[in-house]
Amino acid sequence: MRFLVLGKTGQLGAELQRALAPLGPVVALDRSQCDLAVPDSLPQVLRQYPSDVVLNAAAYTAVDRAEAEQDLAQTVNAWAPGVLAAQAQAAGQLLIHYSTDYVFDGSTSRPYTEDDVPRPLSVYGQTKLEGERAVQRACKNYLILRTSWLYSMRRANFVTQVLEWSRKQPALHVVTDQVGSPTWARVIAEATAGILSATAGDLPVLSLPSGVYHVACAGAVSRWELAREVLRLDPRPAEQLVSAEAILPARSREFPTPAARPAYSALDSTLVQRRFGLILPAWSDSLRSAMQAG
Repeated sequence: MRFLVLGKTGQLGAELQRALAPLGPVVALDRSQCDLAVPDSLPQVLRQYPSDVVLNAAAYTAVDRAEAEQDLAQTVNAWAPGVLAAQAQAAGQLLIHYSTDYVFDGSTSRPYTEDDVPRPLSVYGQTKLEGERAVQRACKNYLILRTSWLYSMRRANFVTQVLEWSRKQPALHVVTDQVGSPTWARVIAEATAGILSATAGDLPVLSLPSGVYHVACAGAVSRWELAREVLRLDPRPAEQLVSAEAILPARSREFPTPAARPAYSALDSTLVQRRFGLILPAWSDSLRSAMQAG
């Protein structure tokens, strides 16, 4: 199989290149080579780099800024995926598009399944949901993989921010009323490779059952609990100004943001595990592995 990864320098894009390499040639493009903010340019880009599978790991992810940049978020997250899907359909390619737990409103108290009705609270969540629907309308052969609280150790995210804060602040307040399924980008990339490896034999890549799938580490945890575990696993604890035990609990209302976050957005990944024979690790085990890998 030949792979085209969009979003080369992002958290997920970098891991996809590593995970897909054993399955076949990988071409990865960054924003300068493939800009989702210019959707009209995308068909030419995809024609320039022939592939069997297109993986869209690029997105507008500035959740708060999206409230003020709605047009840009709409273009990148909603319009561009539809263009990619139409081109993939015309070229007989499989499109793998990555989405988010923020398509849900967080009103439940158990992990969301694919059958739950999305009700996004923010512009970011709404545009990501519209992108999912655009892919479904334009393409017959697609996988939409939703994940939760994505992180890596190479880019800015909640996990790396906690480490940075612990080295700069003598006190740290973290919210207890936001719950999700922290998921290492490498887990998503390896799950993607696991799904695709099912076609490594006689099965064509387009035989994969299209649909929306949740792919997240098992379990649910609050931001506060996650922050404490991050500092407990910190490979350089001597640099901390505040320890795990000293992190203070807070409520979201104490830290108002332009975009509302779902209070509960853990994902149930039973379907993807059952259908493709995957085993997804617990969030705590995955975090330990990520911290050790650096």
